[in-house]
Amino acid sequence: MAAMPNLQVTDCSSLFAPRLPHRPSLTLPHSRFIAKASLQQQQQPHHHSASPPSIVNRRQLISQAASLSLSLATLSTLPPPAKSEEVLSEWERVSLPIDPGVVLLDIAFVPDDLNHGFLLGTRQTILETKDGGNTWVPRSIPSAEDEDFNYRFNSISFKGKEGWIVGKPAILLYTSDAGESWERIPLSAQLPGDMVYIKATGEKSAEMVTDQGAIYVTSNRGYNWRAAVQETVSATLNRTVSSGISGASYYTGTFNTVNRSPDGRYVAVSSRGNFYLTWEPGQPFWQPHNRAIARRIQSMGWRADGGLWLLVRGGGLFLSKGTGITEDFEEVPVQSRGFGILDVGYRSEDEAWAAGGSGVLLRTTNGGKSWTRDKAADNIAANLYSVKFINDKKGFLSLSIHGVQQFLQFCIAGLHYFLGGDIKREKGFPSM
Repeated sequence: MAAMPNLQVTDCSSLFAPRLPHRPSLTLPHSRFIAKASLQQQQQPHHHSASPPSIVNRRQLISQAASLSLSLATLSTLPPPAKSEEVLSEWERVSLPIDPGVVLLDIAFVPDDLNHGFLLGTRQTILETKDGGNTWVPRSIPSAEDEDFNYRFNSISFKGKEGWIVGKPAILLYTSDAGESWERIPLSAQLPGDMVYIKATGEKSAEMVTDQGAIYVTSNRGYNWRAAVQETVSATLNRTVSSGISGASYYTGTFNTVNRSPDGRYVAVSSRGNFYLTWEPGQPFWQPHNRAIARRIQSMGWRADGGLWLLVRGGGLFLSKGTGITEDFEEVPVQSRGFGILDVGYRSEDEAWAAGGSGVLLRTTNGGKSWTRDKAADNIAANLYSVKFINDKKGFLSLSIHGVQQFLQFCIAGLHYFLGGDIKREKGFPSM
């Protein structure tokens, strides 16, 4: 069995290429849409004045009775007042200065300045905001521009003023001044797989993961990387193929999704969704697990209380019993209208949001025991496929259909969220 190689720095000069010629980006018209609903009704002032008693004859009494009957009949045909949960959402759309077809992949804000953030995507897309996400501008990083590559920036993470970006083909960027300047850190050609995730863990320290299951850690600004696992997932499965893991023989060598818990544990789903894998700090190998559900796994992640959530293809939300790593899950009923759920994000131990196809947006306020649908998202003609909270007051949802990228600022009950997405190109912008 070949051990996972440690990575060292290579010659920087061979990795830096001349800067690309300036490419004009598509500037979309700045548009905003705010939809607000209120249950408050305007009340007319009441004037109390003394008036002499009036004499009502029989004809007037019959006329007033007929008017009262007509009023009651009219009121009975009016629609019932809207429920409060249907009118809590407010949406504000912000245009993004990016080309059509760009897919947004990750977002992060500087912990010391939550108005300053970065948005990553395909086609070498890096956007920057300094007003909390209301406006975004393209960010050019000369060391990341290469004549031969069009980078896909997959992941970004900050710890204090230090930040990291990884992408495909293999590229690693580092900042020590909250993103004002970025330095490209060279990587060894021995890196197994494509970098899909990075986490800033401390001063000059980070942890990165590839789609083949390699986990590397650094404590010197990325100039040296130590392997945290001894082999790739493929090598592990070759040794354990006879251990009863269903679908291990069909493994294609890469992850479908990978998620990290705050305490450093990982859960990953195989590319086909046949099984899932976990890793905890100190373990030499990834641990494969059989799925206890007949349908294949779409995605998995960590709850705020340390347990696991699991989504299956075709719709279905499952939560693990208790906390920690387990194979024991139970299904939770959700109102997904028959559309699949693609991601779950926790704002706190009690509150979480689930996003899915055709604008499905679900919310729980009791730790996942029950979920209600936010009907304000039903008019969004797109699939909501990612949920990420920056903290307990700021998060984002990403959405995508074929067309022009948009970014929506989402406010519910005074809390701000962000939706980055891909709105279908029509004459002007579609109404919501």
